Amino acid sequence: MVISLKILTFCAYYTPEIVASMYLTENLLEDWAKEGIEVDVYVPTPTRGVSESTRNEYKKIREEVKYDGRVHIHRFGLYGEGKSTILRAVRYFILIIKFFYYGLKSDADVMFIDSTPPIQGLLAAFLTKIKKIPYVYNLQDIFPDSLVNTQICSSNSLLFKVGRKIENITYSNAKKIIAISDDFKNNIMKKGVNGEKISVIPNWVEDDVVKFVNRSDNGLFDRYNLDRDKFYISYSGNIGFTQNMEMLVVAADELKNEKNIGFIVVGDGGYREELERAIKEKNLDNIKLIPFQEYKDISLVFSLGDVGLIISKKGVGSNSVPSKTWSYMSASRPLLVSFDEDSKLNEIVNTVGCGICVSPDDVKGFVNAVISLSKCDNLTDMGEKGRAYVENNLTRETCVKEYTKILKEIGNNGTD
Repeated sequence: MVISLKILTFCAYYTPEIVASMYLTENLLEDWAKEGIEVDVYVPTPTRGVSESTRNEYKKIREEVKYDGRVHIHRFGLYGEGKSTILRAVRYFILIIKFFYYGLKSDADVMFIDSTPPIQGLLAAFLTKIKKIPYVYNLQDIFPDSLVNTQICSSNSLLFKVGRKIENITYSNAKKIIAISDDFKNNIMKKGVNGEKISVIPNWVEDDVVKFVNRSDNGLFDRYNLDRDKFYISYSGNIGFTQNMEMLVVAADELKNEKNIGFIVVGDGGYREELERAIKEKNLDNIKLIPFQEYKDISLVFSLGDVGLIISKKGVGSNSVPSKTWSYMSASRPLLVSFDEDSKLNEIVNTVGCGICVSPDDVKGFVNAVISLSKCDNLTDMGEKGRAYVENNLTRETCVKEYTKILKEIGNNGTD
């Protein structure tokens, strides 16, 4: 077996955990192996979205070998992820220490570093200095901007200032930064990062996996007692503090007399309990909450609604790109986008003609858009335009090839 390159990477979450972006990691590992690349992956005991019995089963597994022996998954023990913010922060800190320990023992040619958890970039910078292993930084979330957007801290706080220091160290020591959108690239260029150091590669969709499923064949309608005759706006993903669920609740309250219109929210997150409470207090029977589903049912999930919903608070557009957008489009679903008006996402949706965009703080516009879409007779055409865009621009083959090219270039050149 000829090995052309050896990559070291760390994952805060890995299968069998249920995380929306898990397929991205798995696609990269599988396709890198096909290229003759060897990958060492270090991951903690699974916690997110798994049962206690599954967690106990994986506590006994220390190593898995996959994809013709080229990918080695190294597992180590770590306590489960709870709801306490402090305990989760401590867990991330322990995670980074463990990653650092295993990194010191590595003989990899290059590191592939995700932006979650955010201090992982600092870890990579230290490992680069000590081990002389270059790293490629995969920018999926911009820290510490995300802390401000989730209202964890203000831009004047000590936490934010420390975060900016970590961000600067991360970017300056990375050999290459992969940003998932032009908005991300522009954001960090304004912070002094050389544009030539940044490559924009969007998150892709497995378009052969994520396809439209007719309601008559969609078992989730039966599983969760959904009315197949209703018009649904569906949301799938993280139910967090940046997703503007508050506005969704207000809009649903205004639309509760529209008996043929409903909302489906699939997912979990830090704001889910608040959302449940608001639904109960306002007696909103037009919002149906559903837990995350297994990846094998992804086509069913993104085919639930007549329209897919992208919703975020104002100011999130420059440091967040909802990858669920591409999954809705791959499932031929038109979009209702409540996102920053000057974002690349809005530009794409308007140019492609696959949905309606409204300002993130415009409740009236949002409500009117829902009503308009419920009466629209060209939803199918909008959905087909979105699907065509995915097929032409966001396939796994195209995007992973760009990742592989960068990793090979950096890994084979070393730190010189």
